[in-house]
Amino acid sequence: MATDIRLKEELPAITDQLVETYTECSRMNHLAHEPLPSRDGVAEIVGDLFEVLYPGYGKRQNLHIGNIGYYVGSLIDSLHDKFTTQIARALRHELCHESPHVDFEAMAQPKAVELLRRLADVRKVLEQDVDAAYRGDPAARSHHEIIFSYPGLEAITIYRTAHELHRLGVPFIPRMMTEFAHSKTGIDIHPGADIGPGFFIDHGTGVVIGETCEIGRGVKLYQGVTLGALSFNKDDDGGLMKGSYKRHPTLKDEVVVYANATILGGQTVIGERAVIGSNVWLTESVPADTTVVLEKPKLRLKGAKPAANEVSLMYHI
Repeated sequence: MATDIRLKEELPAITDQLVETYTECSRMNHLAHEPLPSRDGVAEIVGDLFEVLYPGYGKRQNLHIGNIGYYVGSLIDSLHDKFTTQIARALRHELCHESPHVDFEAMAQPKAVELLRRLADVRKVLEQDVDAAYRGDPAARSHHEIIFSYPGLEAITIYRTAHELHRLGVPFIPRMMTEFAHSKTGIDIHPGADIGPGFFIDHGTGVVIGETCEIGRGVKLYQGVTLGALSFNKDDDGGLMKGSYKRHPTLKDEVVVYANATILGGQTVIGERAVIGSNVWLTESVPADTTVVLEKPKLRLKGAKPAANEVSLMYHI
């Protein structure tokens, strides 16, 4: 490869320009001795969690009741160490200015153990999610097919574990986990959302579920659904207020929301068994057992350009 040495002489000046921005734009870099949580480390944790929650579907085959305890035991021991390391890094970054002399590993370990303690209950909820997908999708051939291949279940699985970390007050990592799922599946679920069992996302691409959403049991969403905020509170300086004040809608039990519907607002409540049709835009509450659809639009169908002796047809539907 031929290179022009004269052009390479510009590289030190380019480096100096970049280094200057590390002072000017200091919020975009982390120049400190304490390491941040690792994206690769969090992705590795997610992979191990799938091995624990769905044994036999992933890296390790030929598992049976005689060896499953050994395999899961080794994974739990490894997850304990990985979670403790990553949680300690997150806590240190969040709290080191307030409590510089705290042993963050000692703070992190109980949170890691409590998360692992909750996995058995998470798995019981996920069983209901898998069954909801099987019952709710006529194309599903088996529960195995859903676990192997459905992106909705993958996003829900990561969300349910991230939600438990969120409840434990762990910073950064829950959102890192759900954004990892978002990048893989196209489904964006904030770990702060409260979602009941038997949750099914069909197809899933483009689904957005905001931080303060409350979703009941047996709810079904299709692709492109947005459960978002209608407006945001502002502070005295005009900036958006942070925190978990109610900004996103509530969906009661057994609600169905079809493709590309948008439901906005913290005061918006969709009642039990309501059905929200495709492309609906909702900013107000809906009573139970109600179906909401758009009026049928007019379609204009034009044929090919007619010959001189033909009449052009136009249909209004």
